[in-house]
Amino acid sequence: MRPLFPFLAAALIAPAAIVMAAPAMAQTASLDEVAAHLRGITTMTADFVQTDRNGKSLSGMLTLRQPGKVRFEYQKGVPLLIVGDGKALTMIDYSVRQVSRWPVGNSPLSVLIDPRRDMSRFAKVVPSTIPGTITVEARDGKHPEFGTITIVFAKGAGPGGLALQGWTVLDAQNGRSTVRLTNQRFGVAISDKAFKWDDPRPKGPRN
Repeated sequence: MRPLFPFLAAALIAPAAIVMAAPAMAQTASLDEVAAHLRGITTMTADFVQTDRNGKSLSGMLTLRQPGKVRFEYQKGVPLLIVGDGKALTMIDYSVRQVSRWPVGNSPLSVLIDPRRDMSRFAKVVPSTIPGTITVEARDGKHPEFGTITIVFAKGAGPGGLALQGWTVLDAQNGRSTVRLTNQRFGVAISDKAFKWDDPRPKGPRN
């Protein structure tokens, strides 16, 4: 299962500057709709399927609570967990007892879990091939090596009349990683325990 882990991080964490410092774009009305939806989410759960550039897929459950808390729990047999506490994203790899952390602001997920940000500074609405959806693209045009994240919202299903459907990360080598959501539920009760995790790293000697 280890060869799959790099694409898991890529779709959620790795493209650090995708949502940073891109120029202002037009079509702010639709971006306002998207921002209203994200700001209207208090809690959300959803099933997800994550697919890498080679077509390999893993499934799991997404748990989100604003402001800034998120959990990606993968299917049974995948010893990986990703948890966000509002300040950082932590990836726990239980197979090798490794813990890695990234600032939320250095992740494409900052678009989704920090709704206070002005999306017009780094994103634009692009034409969608699916009726009833809004597609938002975020990237830094001055740094194509950082890649692009494209996020899809469906109309009429959640806060602000939208529901997050998923996103795709395209890197500079045209490698594509996609996360698709189903069974979205809004306003559900979520315990603080959902954003806690067991540290697999060996503990030092106790006094």
